Amino acid sequence: MQYQIIPVTPFQQNCTLFWCDETKQAAVVDPGGNPELIINAIEQKGLTLTKVLLTHAHIDHAGATKAISSHYGVSIEGPHKEDQFWIDLIPEQKARFGFEDAEHFVTDRWLNQGDNVTFGNITLEVYFCPGHTPGHVVFFHRESKLAQVGDVLFKGSIGRTDFPRGDYNTLINSIKNNLFLLGDDVRFIPGHGPMSTFGEEKRSNPFVGVNAR
Repeated sequence: MQYQIIPVTPFQQNCTLFWCDETKQAAVVDPGGNPELIINAIEQKGLTLTKVLLTHAHIDHAGATKAISSHYGVSIEGPHKEDQFWIDLIPEQKARFGFEDAEHFVTDRWLNQGDNVTFGNITLEVYFCPGHTPGHVVFFHRESKLAQVGDVLFKGSIGRTDFPRGDYNTLINSIKNNLFLLGDDVRFIPGHGPMSTFGEEKRSNPFVGVNAR
């Protein structure tokens, strides 16, 4: 599996394009905005987009979902059903943040712990990791030990929990008892900022590391 990180929106959110080398089928995770950048990346690589995947429904992660899914005529998978209220708030979020491309959408498949999503010959495992939002999920490619964790975990930090229905203790539990169990050598793409590994965060992250306060 190959990937390309495409920073989008004024929040520089890490929209991620995943694709299968063998079939050139692809999935895009968290198309928050700037659909022209996402479409250009897909076209430049000669890929066939087969679905849109969402870790959660904050506007900087989901704002261009409707634009991309409609452009390619593909399904939307994720997040967990507990994020429906955030999808319903997209018009309000759009007015607040000025995201021109953002539109309300209807997901085709809610995702739960233990589900899989597929494109080409690639299978991503789904992990339910609430706390930043109540319906946040994470995608994990076991063969390449690579995860897309949205806004659950960052290099040196964790996701905010001061948004509606966020919860700090729930987030810490999601990280320690779901993500970290996947292995220290797993690399992860966060929703914002640089990549890291679960092992590095276990060692040094001030919120969930060995010396966490």
